[in-house]
Amino acid sequence: MRHDYGYFEEEHLAAVGDIGLWQRIAGYVRPYWRGVALAILLSLVITAASLMIPYLVGVGVDRYIVNQDLQLEDRLAGLARIAWPFAGLICLGFLANLLQVILLEWCGQNIMHQLRQGLFSHLLDLHLAFFHKNPVGKLVTRVTNDIQNMYEMFTSVIVTLFNDLISLVGILVVLYWMNWRLALLITLLIPVIVVSTTWFSRMIRDAFRAIRTSLAWLNGFIQEAISGIAIIQLFLREKDTAEKFVALNRGYYLASLRQIRIFGIFMPLLEVLSTVALAMIIWYGGGEIIRGRMSLGELVAFLSYIRLFFQPLREFSQKYSIVQSAMASAERIFQLLDTRTVLPVAAVPLRPASSVGAFEFRQVTFGYDPDSPVLRDFTLKVRAGETLAIVGATGSGKTTVINLLERFYDPGQGVISVDGVDLRQLDPAWLRQQIGLVMQDVYIAPDTMRENILLGLEMSEEDLGRIIEQAQLSDFVRQLPDGLATMLGEGGQDLSAGQRQLVALARVLARDPQILILDEATSNVDSETEARIERALEATLARRTSVVIAHRLSTIRRADRILVMARGRIVEEGTHATLMAGRGIYWHLQELQNNGLHSSRAPESASPAAA
Repeated sequence: MRHDYGYFEEEHLAAVGDIGLWQRIAGYVRPYWRGVALAILLSLVITAASLMIPYLVGVGVDRYIVNQDLQLEDRLAGLARIAWPFAGLICLGFLANLLQVILLEWCGQNIMHQLRQGLFSHLLDLHLAFFHKNPVGKLVTRVTNDIQNMYEMFTSVIVTLFNDLISLVGILVVLYWMNWRLALLITLLIPVIVVSTTWFSRMIRDAFRAIRTSLAWLNGFIQEAISGIAIIQLFLREKDTAEKFVALNRGYYLASLRQIRIFGIFMPLLEVLSTVALAMIIWYGGGEIIRGRMSLGELVAFLSYIRLFFQPLREFSQKYSIVQSAMASAERIFQLLDTRTVLPVAAVPLRPASSVGAFEFRQVTFGYDPDSPVLRDFTLKVRAGETLAIVGATGSGKTTVINLLERFYDPGQGVISVDGVDLRQLDPAWLRQQIGLVMQDVYIAPDTMRENILLGLEMSEEDLGRIIEQAQLSDFVRQLPDGLATMLGEGGQDLSAGQRQLVALARVLARDPQILILDEATSNVDSETEARIERALEATLARRTSVVIAHRLSTIRRADRILVMARGRIVEEGTHATLMAGRGIYWHLQELQNNGLHSSRAPESASPAAA
């Protein structure tokens, strides 16, 4: 059985139709429809106010500015009377616009809060293999930059685009009402505007998709480079890393240049069309005035309306770019939201009342790449309460056994069971509660020592103290300035490797699992800390099923059974004494360590593959 573990490929996003995207976006807007509806009504008020102003200007020109039949005082008084509704319309438009902005900001913040929280919750639920295949920087970009792009669309584009559309229609209606011949001339430019806008929309969408892709790759590379800065400096990889960054940065730069070129064509084209429209109005309108079929005030109003007509088109290009950027972001966000864990869960998953901790692998074959198996026809049965040690070279399959037991992956062939029940029938949350894992790399949250041990678990101070004592952490906790309330730095940088391992062990003991796994837990600690860990494990291993994976053979000698793995199979099995007497691979590894040649590779078990 092959599984797709969800690689999130930026360059090969499926073409998702705008209608489909808008329908999904509408699902997030729907709870706030009242606010959006009120914002749309305010758009009508803003549009009506803006359309009245050129009309009043035209009336003022005809009735009072060029009208020589009235006395000077009457003309000035008439202009004053027009100034009052003129000012009122400006204030009305300002207040309506202010209220609209507040409403849109409120709706946008709530929608983005919901989307961001849903996206992050979805990430937490995704299968672990998904994160092994996807750079962290890309996923961070989804939750931060792409959400921000959609926020800008919600707050500054959606309703205002509707406002612009209503304004354009309203202007055309007014122009035809004022002078249909002159309006017809302007209408002849509309096909050119539609064709150029359609071209712009297609080109800018592709440009923004390329920008988002380039930025995601750039963020991912920066994240990984900073995380691995010690290795980069240790192995003198600064030059190569800088060259890779230059290449990625240039890709982002070229994608941005393409966007600029598209704008550089479209914006001047709009200016040309606007100038042509003004020239046509002045030419034809001037002739109409000379013939007596049109007043100067009407021509002034007409010119004002043309200015208003092209203003939304100019802003449309900018707003449309925001929409296209947001739609490119929406493609990626919804693609991530559509990513589902590939490991199936039973329709009614089992949650047994208790577990004794026995587990079994029956003829299991598995590979991270299905064409390159790491485990081949692997069979293993572990009794409840047994302490099992696994040794072998890098790539022999030791950690893969643990990954499969934790059900981070499903085997391609064979069955894995706990207490006789197939893992695929068990509730994954229940399974994780039964297995405690202490890994070589320990995650330390920027929180107190207490929270780093409990990780949200409720426990009395007395029980917590007993766990700390059992994990050999008591002396260290007493030395901390604030004891268990001491804040730890991000990543545990203020703790030694051994202290981090003891914290990880305390976490596991606090949950009292039936199966305890130590995956190279003592590989990076000194002898004194290793002795502490061994003392902490003496009482713990006695009443649990335990699996110990270690390169340092001193930590596994007391195991009930030791497995030696090579190329995905068990090649030796027995106690320390029997394996030493057999003088095979295990004996060879022991001799290498006894002689101070710290090697984890026996000739018989060499393998280039990581497991």
